[in-house]
Amino acid sequence: EESDGKGPEELQKGDRISASHIDWPVEEMLSRSQVMKQLVDDLLHVMQEHLSESFMPVLQPPIGVGSTFEGWSPYEPADSIYHLLVPLKPPTGHDFHLQWVKRGPMPARDSRIRVEIKCSCKLQNMICFLHYSRKQLKKMKQVPSILDRLCTGSYLDVEKLAEWFQRLAKEAWVALPQADCLEMKVLSCSQRSCLMKLKGASKGTFLIEILFGVQQGDSDIFLSSETAGDTNTPSTLWTKSYLVAEVKYFSHMARQVPQGNFHLKCLHLCTSVLEGTDFTPYIFKTAVMHLLNTKPLSGWCRQECIMRLADILRYLHCCLQQEKLDDFFCGNAAMPQEIVLPPDFHTSQPDNLLQHLVQSPDAHAEALRQFEEI
Repeated sequence: EESDGKGPEELQKGDRISASHIDWPVEEMLSRSQVMKQLVDDLLHVMQEHLSESFMPVLQPPIGVGSTFEGWSPYEPADSIYHLLVPLKPPTGHDFHLQWVKRGPMPARDSRIRVEIKCSCKLQNMICFLHYSRKQLKKMKQVPSILDRLCTGSYLDVEKLAEWFQRLAKEAWVALPQADCLEMKVLSCSQRSCLMKLKGASKGTFLIEILFGVQQGDSDIFLSSETAGDTNTPSTLWTKSYLVAEVKYFSHMARQVPQGNFHLKCLHLCTSVLEGTDFTPYIFKTAVMHLLNTKPLSGWCRQECIMRLADILRYLHCCLQQEKLDDFFCGNAAMPQEIVLPPDFHTSQPDNLLQHLVQSPDAHAEALRQFEEI
């Protein structure tokens, strides 16, 4: 309708030129992501060797999460933070039990993780915390347990865990071959994760953030140390996280869409122009996931790149007008089978990511104004 007399061939040619000129350093970003993951793999291996005879959390292999591991990012590779989630398993003779906590009118997203002792008398050469008295344990000079060091009451404490992990990471780093060419510093600004700054002689500076998570059953949903920016979250509260499920979803879609992954290019472009607005990359990411699940996958290609960008903006504009953007995983019947969700997710009422606009007409008006700028 706004072609100014151009024919279909000219429009398609212009579309291809526009798409090809979108700056998208995906290969460099993915390559760096794998290097960062291998480095954290090596670090955790050394740490776990130190913990092999302790009663501290069992550190599982790290899972790369977030935009850098999904194949897109609103930032340049040099400015990106590489996020990895380290799943935690209870030490021998202990169990983790989730206790959901509801805060406000929204569905429960937070949980306490209760650490309980279980009998390990039948395990060979294993101390049983349940049936040994504290006097016996002290006499045997055993290493303090997870309950003694990392819990408040009987609940796993995120801040105590992060402090313990940071200290252990510093000690383990010196044993890595990479320590000869990379300087590693643990930044003290994070109380719920381990933020590491790596500096090489010629390869610049990199940031890695290690998050901690406890798996919900056998699903791809974790209780994570990450929060949604709420600085008042108590240290014994862990937040429901879709980070692992989202990585698996994007990996699944990368095998389904036409060659080129232009859905990621669209997402990169949309999220790279949000500076100065209140919109988060996650809002656009959620919109793209919904569209991937409803639009024909053949349309996510070079020839239709600009049309898909228009679809994303049109979809978000509709959501803003209705003040409603559903969380992607809850209540979604069209989820790929390889994404493992807890049974109640299929019937759960999804969170509204734009709930704050419902509660504030001024915020709603400002969001519409900023959207017009975007």
